[in-house]
Order: sequence, then C-alpha cells, then structure tokens
Amino acid sequence: MNGLAWIAQIILAACFLVTGTGKLFAYKRLLGVVEARLKGRPAGVSRGLAIFIGVAEIAGALAVIIPPALLPPPLATGHLLARIGAAGLALIMVLAGIYHLRRQEEAAPAVTLFLLALFVIHERWPR
Repeated sequence: MNGLAWIAQIILAACFLVTGTGKLFAYKRLLGVVEARLKGRPAGVSRGLAIFIGVAEIAGALAVIIPPALLPPPLATGHLLARIGAAGLALIMVLAGIYHLRRQEEAAPAVTLFLLALFVIHERWPR
C-alpha cells in the first residue's frame, strides 16, 4: 500500500502545484478563461484571494510530497507533514466545492481531489 499512497501523493501534489502556480503567476489569463467558460459572469475571486489560495495550494502540495527522510524527527514521525498537508488540501477542496455549488457549477473535481486527500491521510496515519 505504500506505493499506492506515494502515487496518490504525487498526483495530489502535481494537481495542486499546477493550479496553485496558475493562481499566482497567470491570474489574468486564468480569470479570462474562467469568465469565458461562465459566459461573461464574473469569477468572484479577487487577486488577493487568488494569491492566498495559490500559496496555500503550493504549500500543501510540497508538504504532501516531501519525503520523511528529509524532515526533522518531529515532522518525519508517521508522515505527520504529509497528513497535515493533505488535511489542508482537503479543507481547500471543501471550500472550493461550496464555492462551485453556490455558483451552480460542477464540483466533481473538488470532490475527487478531496477524496484523494482523505486517502492520503488514511494511508499515512500511523498504525
């Protein structure tokens, strides 16, 4: 199961590194794509909020992917940092799901990433 957990962590980290970097460095382009998809409706996300979410996503992705051997003992014990990072990403996905549902948009990607984060938390929990 360790190999499957690492695959899940890599997928989770890749998704959030890409989306977080997009929010940080390509906000205008991302906003244009989202508004075009919404047929002119505003996205409702300010630049400051997008930066905050992008930084949180990148931090969570890095926390999930850093091998425990590179961490100091308190954080390496039982993959603590991976669990904390996955929990943060799961929380972001709960909030993203609420955001999309309130706008009557599809929330399936947020739900999928939420479940993947829960899987990582479960697999990295000390037994």
